[in-house]
Amino acid sequence: MTNVAIIGATGYGGVELIRLLQTHPSVRLSFLSSETYAGQRVCDVYPHLAASETVLQKLDPAAVAECDFALLAVPAGTSMDVVPQLLEAGTRVVDVSPDFRLRDASLYPRWYNLDHKCPELLEQAVFGVPELHREPIKSARLVAAPGCYTTGALLALAPLLADKLIDPSDIIVDGKSGLSGVGRTALQLPYHYPEANEDAAAYAVTGHRHAPEMLQELRLLTESKVGITFTPHLVPMTRGILLTMYVKPLADVGAGDLRAALQRRYADEPFVRVLPDDQWPHTKWAAGTNLCFLAAGADQASGRAVVVSAVDNLGKGMAGQMVQCLNLMLGVDETSALHAQAVHP
Repeated sequence: MTNVAIIGATGYGGVELIRLLQTHPSVRLSFLSSETYAGQRVCDVYPHLAASETVLQKLDPAAVAECDFALLAVPAGTSMDVVPQLLEAGTRVVDVSPDFRLRDASLYPRWYNLDHKCPELLEQAVFGVPELHREPIKSARLVAAPGCYTTGALLALAPLLADKLIDPSDIIVDGKSGLSGVGRTALQLPYHYPEANEDAAAYAVTGHRHAPEMLQELRLLTESKVGITFTPHLVPMTRGILLTMYVKPLADVGAGDLRAALQRRYADEPFVRVLPDDQWPHTKWAAGTNLCFLAAGADQASGRAVVVSAVDNLGKGMAGQMVQCLNLMLGVDETSALHAQAVHP
């Protein structure tokens, strides 16, 4: 059995990691940290995790370093204080914070209002989308799992750019997110039920933190300039990400060509479903799973094409993808502990 630590185990992402990994055939959850609930058992804090009687502890890098792997689900600026110690001790890391996603350290003051403390590690970090970076993830010491919006957008757009089917300079990404995407400890007035229910609102309109991640990864796929207009929206549901992307097909490229490119790219992928003509993704289809649903169609009036993706922000957008990366690093079946089907309705 492989000893695994979860740092930030009682946030939404950490709890989802526990739910998934407590049935993993190759993993022992050896250390679970929580600054808020230290000293309490997981099952007492979250009764739905009745099988997990592990006592939560405050973060102790020395104790975490005794584990083979550490999964970090913590706010921006926390991982960069811990990860260097873990790597030095030989612990391999999957980090879902933004601390190692961006290759350019100069972007951190702009997007996260902090200076990077270990920029030398940015080039070592592998961007954690298995469908795009499977081989490097397998041998990585440090995997930087991307944001939920980024995951949904990249899975939809990467094959179309790689096959030179769309204009990379004119991409519009319209995102909708459930409230759990804010995180459990970051809840402020706009996210309380009476404020958010029966309401929808755009936010971070002049620049969302996931935009530089999208640009960074899409620029790897084309020599042309990449231009993205990204607007996220908060909608009154608990979990889910729906992305509607408006793109300009290049000459003689139709909706069928876009669907065919997606189908070719993901034909053997266990977690990506490309839908047939005239069927469009629903967030409920992905809820509680590591699945991503994709669809493409044409807008005859504008000459644009529409590409839609749906993921669970806590699944393929966070904990599920972290487990998928962990499986690759362990060298076990990539789908281990990720077989859950969505609950409907």
